[in-house]
Amino acid sequence: MELKAGEGPSALPRLKTPGGIAYAEAGLGEGAPLVLIHGVGMRLEAWGPQIAAFKDRCRVIAVDMPGHGESAALAEGSGIADFVAWLGRFLDEMKLERVSLAGHSMGAMISGGAVARFPERIARVALLNGVHRRPEAAKAAVLARAAAIRATGVDKDGPLKRWFGEDAASLQARALTRGWLEAVDPEGYAVAYTAFAGGDAVYAETWPTVTCPALFLTGSGDPNSTPEMAQAMAAMAPKGWARIIEGHRHMVNLTAPEAVNGFLAEWLVAEEKPA
Repeated sequence: MELKAGEGPSALPRLKTPGGIAYAEAGLGEGAPLVLIHGVGMRLEAWGPQIAAFKDRCRVIAVDMPGHGESAALAEGSGIADFVAWLGRFLDEMKLERVSLAGHSMGAMISGGAVARFPERIARVALLNGVHRRPEAAKAAVLARAAAIRATGVDKDGPLKRWFGEDAASLQARALTRGWLEAVDPEGYAVAYTAFAGGDAVYAETWPTVTCPALFLTGSGDPNSTPEMAQAMAAMAPKGWARIIEGHRHMVNLTAPEAVNGFLAEWLVAEEKPA
């Protein structure tokens, strides 16, 4: 994977809504705009390969999550429902009545909450490396990591070990990701990670009521957003389907952009579950 100069949102000026939410956008195409939400510890630049791929066919809007990039943080104690409400405010401030919504990791969790709480505004939803009802051991581990943030700061090495293999193809993505983790605001990160750690069950049982096309995509080697989780959510959603990218882990949008973009292209035109 190579991010060339000018391809990613770092080459675009960030704009801000009246409420202090930072975003970058590109493209004008017809139909529902494509809104992209990154994961905890990241920033909108993480969607660089997707912005480059889709800006010529639709309006693409990548947003900095609260407390990340240049977006204002939410208050301490905010839960996943507060992050979902934040997304609703963003859509309001952007005057976006109906969107195609894709989220990665915590962004996937927010996207799942959005399609549960305001489904009329979501034309289709895609969860990349989403979490669904963590097993008890995994839940205990992520809660422990959340509790440790204020004492030990932002852990860079742990996520990189979980998110990437040692193959050469992951090296640039690993370096980019480390840079974003090093730049994240510790307070905003702590609030978001705590919400992420406790949010995996909040909207977990709403998928049977979601009637729009729903893509659940992850890497075969992702230890925390597992293929089994993606398949479970897909089985619950009436128009849901799972796609598993073999040999990749958590940051599939960076390490396997061609495969991810192919699946997203399929999803963007789907009105029913693909065969």
